[in-house]
Amino acid sequence: MDTSKHLSRAEPWLRHIQDLNSRVWVLHNDILTAVPRKEQTVPVTVTLLPCQYPEALEEGRGDPMYVGLREPQCCLACTKQGEQPVLQLKKEDILELYRQKEPVKPSVFYHSKSGTTSTFESAAFPGWFIAVCSKGSCPLFLTQELGKTHITDFEMTLVH
Repeated sequence: MDTSKHLSRAEPWLRHIQDLNSRVWVLHNDILTAVPRKEQTVPVTVTLLPCQYPEALEEGRGDPMYVGLREPQCCLACTKQGEQPVLQLKKEDILELYRQKEPVKPSVFYHSKSGTTSTFESAAFPGWFIAVCSKGSCPLFLTQELGKTHITDFEMTLVH
C-alpha cells in the first residue's frame, strides 16, 4: 500500500488481518478478537484509508491510516482509561474520518510494513501498538512492548 499515490480515495482498502500464528481478527460480542483460523471462522473485513493530512502528524513513524470494520461500520480509536491508553471500537464511518479537514488523531494509526508484516502504532499515543496475546483467543489491545510477550506484527490479505 503506497499511500503517497493514494491520499485521495473514494473507497477504503479492504483487508483480512491475521497474526503470525494464523489467528484472524473477528468480531465477537462487539469486541475485536484474534482467534485461531478454522474452516468456519469468518474474519472481519478491515477497512483502511490514508489520513489526507500526513504533514499535520509526526514524520517517519509510518503511513497514517484510519482503521475500521466494514460490517458493522465502525473504526478503531485510542482513548485513555485512567493512565492507560486503550483500544476501542467506535460506531463511526471511516469515510467521515477521512473527509475531516484535519487528522482525527485518536483514530489515526501509523502503518509500518516490514517484509510481509505490518504494525499499527497509535498517533494519539506514540509508542503504543495494536497487539494480541501470544496464545489462544484474546481481544485486541494496545501495548508498548514490541516483540516481547505480545504480538504486534500482522499480515494483511487483500479482500476482493
